[in-house]
Amino acid sequence: MNNGYRLRHAVRAALGLGSMAVVGIGAVHAQDQDGAAIQEVVVTGTRIRVPGIISSSPILSVGAAELAFQQQSEVGDVLASLPGIVSVDNGNTNNGTDGANVINLRGLGEERNLILVDGKRLTPYSVDGLVDTSTIPAALIERIDIITGGASAVYGSDAISGAVNFVMKRDYEGIEINTDWSRTGENDGQIGQASVTMGTNMADGRGNIVLNLNWYERDGVQLGSRPLGQLGIETATGVGFSNFQAGLVPTPPPAGCGGPGSVAAGGSSTTLPTRVSIAGGPALGQFREDGTLGANCGVFNFNPFNYYQTPLERFGGSVIGRLEVNEHAEAYSRFSYTSTKVRQQVAPSGFFGNAWFTPLANPFIGAQARTAIITAAEAGRVAGTVSLTGALPNWRDLNTNGVVDVADDLLISYRRRTVEFGERSTTFEANAWQFLLGVRGGIGDSSWDYDLSVQRGDSDRSLLNAGYTNVANGELAVNAVSTTTCRSGGACVPINLFGGFGSITPEMAAFSSATAIQNQRYSQTVYEASVSGAMEQFKMPWAETSLAVSAGAQYREESGETIPDECLKLAPVSCLGGAGGNILPIKGGFDTLEFFGEAILPLVSDRTGIESLNLELGYRIADYDPSGTTKSWKYGLSWRPIDQVLFRAMQQRAVRAPNVGELAAPRVASLDDALLDPCSIENAGSIDATLRARCIATGMTNAQVGTVEDIVAGQVNTFSGTDLTRLPLPELADTLTVGLVWTPDGLFGDRIRNTAFTLDYYNIELEGPIDEYKPQEVLDACYINGAAEQCAKILRIGGTLTLPGSGIESFTTNLLSAQVEGVEFGANFGVDIGNAGSLAFGINVNKILTQETQPDPTLPILDCKGRYGNSCAGPRPDIRWTTRTTWLKGPYSVSAFWRHFGKTQIEDAQFADTFPAFRQIDAYDWFDLTASYDWNDMVRVTASVQNLTSEDPPVVGNEAGDTASNSGNTFPGAYDPLGRVISLGVNFRF
Repeated sequence: MNNGYRLRHAVRAALGLGSMAVVGIGAVHAQDQDGAAIQEVVVTGTRIRVPGIISSSPILSVGAAELAFQQQSEVGDVLASLPGIVSVDNGNTNNGTDGANVINLRGLGEERNLILVDGKRLTPYSVDGLVDTSTIPAALIERIDIITGGASAVYGSDAISGAVNFVMKRDYEGIEINTDWSRTGENDGQIGQASVTMGTNMADGRGNIVLNLNWYERDGVQLGSRPLGQLGIETATGVGFSNFQAGLVPTPPPAGCGGPGSVAAGGSSTTLPTRVSIAGGPALGQFREDGTLGANCGVFNFNPFNYYQTPLERFGGSVIGRLEVNEHAEAYSRFSYTSTKVRQQVAPSGFFGNAWFTPLANPFIGAQARTAIITAAEAGRVAGTVSLTGALPNWRDLNTNGVVDVADDLLISYRRRTVEFGERSTTFEANAWQFLLGVRGGIGDSSWDYDLSVQRGDSDRSLLNAGYTNVANGELAVNAVSTTTCRSGGACVPINLFGGFGSITPEMAAFSSATAIQNQRYSQTVYEASVSGAMEQFKMPWAETSLAVSAGAQYREESGETIPDECLKLAPVSCLGGAGGNILPIKGGFDTLEFFGEAILPLVSDRTGIESLNLELGYRIADYDPSGTTKSWKYGLSWRPIDQVLFRAMQQRAVRAPNVGELAAPRVASLDDALLDPCSIENAGSIDATLRARCIATGMTNAQVGTVEDIVAGQVNTFSGTDLTRLPLPELADTLTVGLVWTPDGLFGDRIRNTAFTLDYYNIELEGPIDEYKPQEVLDACYINGAAEQCAKILRIGGTLTLPGSGIESFTTNLLSAQVEGVEFGANFGVDIGNAGSLAFGINVNKILTQETQPDPTLPILDCKGRYGNSCAGPRPDIRWTTRTTWLKGPYSVSAFWRHFGKTQIEDAQFADTFPAFRQIDAYDWFDLTASYDWNDMVRVTASVQNLTSEDPPVVGNEAGDTASNSGNTFPGAYDPLGRVISLGVNFRF
């Protein structure tokens, strides 16, 4: 069989009539039977550039047609619909967003897949080494190839779960203008986008240059604009669920216990008016609007302020060019620039349990409240929970009379929303650019090619945090015995935290509020050289073609830093109330020198039962400073018994070296998700003698066990960063893929064509993943399993995990293992229906067999297959599929897209403490419909409806998963939270 036919067969299977195909074959620099050159096709997963190359790894290709059908310039959102990709940070992520759109292939973590453009790395946007896919111009994409399994031998570090390669258009000529506009069925959430692409050949066809300019703007949609997001629903108890089902607004609190956002139940205990307690002592209750103090009477409904869809503005430009200098050299280059602005918003800030010595003579404390506080404090002094000494001295006997009275100071913990300050927000402003320059061509008259390139990329981001309380100033402002001056003097303005909404005046707010700025910078430089060709002298006696090889070297240097202002650096939790913790500067980097080689050896060809049998090999050695030497390799077979059938298998060793953030992050405080403090009042009925002893061993008194408050709002303080004495080692993965490709063109008659069926098994076993222990894992390992090493990570203040300075140590380290295993099926074919036109069908199905992690041997294996929860994060159904059916006739096309998301259930550890209705999410099916009409050769009009039946997202409350993925009582990144979306677009071609 000739190489030209083999190439055409590969291109047809990869890019055929369907917009999606699962393929594993491809070739470059081939010629047809008559010697005419066929357009070069970039083969993802190999650097070898000789005719007839067949990859042994499975590749899922998403064509430009799919981007047009979905009317998306956010390529990350298109990829998120694929069954093998887990949604993480995108336009539906609010609390926890990084202002970017990232990919998480196979659910192994967004840092474990490598993002490429034409086989070259993209520059990360932060010290975590993540790439923002929104910077890739959709109008220039020819197709997107997703290779499953480790690809480190070919592309280097990070390709643990695979690589995503954006193959850009080549030799583009003409002018194309794309415009798209969309709104939800509720007439909000508008998205507008436009791009202009101009390209021309030059130098008598020896060169080409293409320019693209693009603009994208997305309006925000707040949770309060949808019934599900108007109130908080508790995952554990279902409080608030009946209100939602009945279409009722949140239940207001009792009279006198109100204010904007205040509700009777289903919200945060950091509320309005203020809740107070004696730090390390008894609770005092909640103030009323008139300044009196009584029992807790309300909570704060934080939901409506958050976003289901975050607002975004983006402008970008790209230039891609090439010029054939002579028959042996073609210069090529690519330059891109993107400016992005994203705004994240959450509920108003506050004082979240901050404990400050407060004069009991503070003039804003009313007579009734002062008496109640003194009475409770005096009772606590007698009981031993209010003391001048001890681990947490919480009383200052200023008049030394031995009793608590109005002359003294008391350490009071405050939970008060500063609604007067407005919402908390973080505005991400990013500027990113990348430049690539290279030369490639043939070596003399041989069949060998070379490729030399250098690339440089930089990302510069600023994060503006606004609407926050200034914790340091708040402490000064509450320490006052006058309404006009603080004990500290100076510009301090005393603050009134002892009344309802409006008790904080604009002057008070000006002193006790804060704005903070953080800058992030990242740069990447890559030098690369490679050669590829055929070694004619090495040919097996049963094969027609010889050994094909590729070899090369790469030097890569990456550096990054975060630069917080003084407010953010203030220990232990920065000056920002409700920001989660302080941020210290990070500055670091690494460099690596790598050598790599590949070989494809045809073993047998054109024999009975063996149309072709090829062996594929690869090896890479990398010397990282400071992580040391890593080695990755691959070996695989591709066997074509007959022309229409291909069997393939690939075993690989993949590596990921620590990124800048994992190597150089200082110790900082932050917030992370947790379910239960086993030593708290919430678990009092289950505390036996063994657990009591373990609680006492971690810094509690016997009286505090079973009496201190539980973790608040599903989050606990953590202390994270890099242990510089024990830097994480590179993580390793062994990956296996085995598959079948069947391309039975002609078997079903002339009317069925472009047919391809694929079935692939993948197994990725990760050893020593670089990560952090989740807080609940530390608590369980200590209090359930008695692991002393984990108990040492628990730091209590006043017996609790809620006061500033308390929390869980969770430093970056190598955990034990992780594994994901599954089967993926794909099919594409077209049907000629005569005068009625033609139909094209495409389907991709992913069935997960295993998705497990285990931090260490003292903890049980976490099974996330078909689960959701605080540890598994967003839902991980064991089966997902997408299908697209397209009808084409003349200038008309109609395409239907079906997205299926399998059922999931809550993690086993959360099952008993989850409201029954929230323990399982049924399977979901969404249907999208797109129609287009070619008005003439220059104008195409496209209209689409996403979520045609306006399926509502599932209800699970606000504590069913981690903060980033679980918001608005659902999982907005996994399920459509906005209902039906209608889009209209016009494409002009000249």
